[in-house]
Amino acid sequence: MIRKLNSSKRIALIAHDHKKIELIEWSVKNKASLVQHQLYATGTTGRLLQEALNVSVTKLLSGPLGGDQQIGAMIAEEKIDSIIFFWDPMEALPHDPDIKALLRLAAVWNIPMACNRSTADFLLSSPLMHVDYDIQMTDYSAYLTRKV
Repeated sequence: MIRKLNSSKRIALIAHDHKKIELIEWSVKNKASLVQHQLYATGTTGRLLQEALNVSVTKLLSGPLGGDQQIGAMIAEEKIDSIIFFWDPMEALPHDPDIKALLRLAAVWNIPMACNRSTADFLLSSPLMHVDYDIQMTDYSAYLTRKV
């Protein structure tokens, strides 16, 4: 099964509190590339991105209030094409199960995901980021028809 991504991707941008400044700085540096895409972000991150980039950002709920789950639902509905998520590996957060679920959905739906500045650089600078791209989807039909 193939899912086609258009050259203009729908990118979810997420950052934990201690990583927000880093994501904003990275986004400003990469504004020329980011503005070619549709941007989505959780809570405060979305507001900060919109102010720093002076572009429209679709803002969802804050992560702990359900924003991570909103992004996850958008992945399952094929409304998100890529995720840039600067998460803080040094701090346990009360909504860690939501984050784990988001990471799982990105893997299930074969969504490109960057979790730090270096992988975000590699992802955004990839020639595939700016052209139509066919994602090879895993066939889960056997799993779905399996008896419990």
